[in-house]
Order: sequence, then C-alpha cells, then structure tokens
Amino acid sequence: MQNHLKVALIQTTLVWENPIQNRINLRDKIDEIPEPVDLIVLPEMFTTGFSMNPESIAESMDGVTVKWMTHIAKEKDVAIVGSCIIQDNKKFYNRLLFVEPNGKISSYDKRHTFTLAGEDKVYESGNHRLIVTYKGWKICPLVCYDLRFPVFARNTEDYDTLIYVANWPKVRISAWDTLLKARAIENMSYCIGVNRVGLDFNNYEYSGHSAAYDVLGERLDDIPHGKEATAIITLDKAHISKYRGKLGFLNDKDGFTLK
Repeated sequence: MQNHLKVALIQTTLVWENPIQNRINLRDKIDEIPEPVDLIVLPEMFTTGFSMNPESIAESMDGVTVKWMTHIAKEKDVAIVGSCIIQDNKKFYNRLLFVEPNGKISSYDKRHTFTLAGEDKVYESGNHRLIVTYKGWKICPLVCYDLRFPVFARNTEDYDTLIYVANWPKVRISAWDTLLKARAIENMSYCIGVNRVGLDFNNYEYSGHSAAYDVLGERLDDIPHGKEATAIITLDKAHISKYRGKLGFLNDKDGFTLK
C-alpha cells in the first residue's frame, strides 16, 4: 500500500469524432508529464468528444483505444482512466476504463445518461458502481452527469477518492464547481474532476474547471480555466485518516438501498 498517490489531471481540447488525432494529441501530453505519476485522468469520451453518433466511431474492448491505453499504462508504469464509446453485444456504452500497468482493465458504464442531450436514447445505462483498488487506494470513478446524483456516489465502501471525467459545458459550469466540492465534503474523500476545454461540433463551449479537492473541500490544484493544462497533485492517506478519525461524519451517514 502506498501512503501517497500522485495523479496527473489532463485538461484538453478534443477533436470532434477523430479518435486517431485525439490519441496522438493525448499521447503528446502524456509524454510531456514532467515527473513520474501513479495515475493519469483523461476527460469523458476522450477520443471523440460528446458525440451522439456512435455507429461510425464506436470501438470494441479489443479495439485500438483499449490497446492504446494498455500500452501506455505498461510503458509508463502508470494507471490511466477516461471514458470512450464502446460497442458491446450490439449496444453502445459511454464506458469508463481504468487500465493498470499490469494490464488489468476495470470498466464502468455511465449510469446517469444525459437526457437533455438525448444520451439515454443512444447509449445503454450502466447498472453497477465500480470501486477500484489500486496501490492500496480505493477509487470510485464516475462520469460527468453522475455528479448531479449524490446518492449514487455515497461513500458506503470507505473509498479514498472520487473521480469524475466529463464533457461539462461552460453554461452550467457553476454547478460543476459547486458539486465537485460538495462530493468531497459529504463523502470525506478526495474528489477529482477532469473536464475538457474548447468548442465541439455543436458549438457548445467547454471551459474546463478541472479540479481536485481534499476531504475538507480545500482546493489542491491550480489548473487555469479555459485552457489546455496538466496538473499534478499528491493525495495523502494520512489526511483522510486524520479528519475521518477526528470528525467521524461518515459514522452518522444514513443507510439505504439503491434501486
């Protein structure tokens, strides 16, 4: 078990429905990370942007992007997480992939598909939550719209870190800022959100606001808004233990059954 986890947050533009170019661009950014890290976090649908046209751009679990992630994880000795469009059993998923250096792949299908954009009409909704144990850290990775639903993120497993990957538009960015901080405070966990920047094909603007918060809701990063940037943060087990032990808020959480 590691007492510290070093995480790189990559806030980037995405080329519309162009997996080849996005993989090239992201590889360059990964190569530019200035120091060794344990985990790299990419945005939601990092190969395509938030597309509702999966027929021509979806990949399989044996496809190029999964192999690309696996290769980078092994070469860099780092875990890498982000979501992309996957076709599985003739259905399309906005699937988050958590790929470890040893080749292990954990996946989570976005539960809360974004009805305002018709995502629910195109992609199948997931039916389970993922908790990854990596280097002794329990990590709960979720996707974009999931951020609005605190019950699904409730810390019933004593996870250490929440991660949200997103294509969250500028017009509602204040909600993103507020809810990321709230998820950290209410779950007494680190909370990391990585959002894209730039314009997409539909002329929606994304302003980033990628961020990381500690268990008290204090900001850990200095990522600029509206620009491509990579930030490296260090998570500390002692910080979690200190404040969970001192404050004990999770001991008083409500019990419930999720349906």
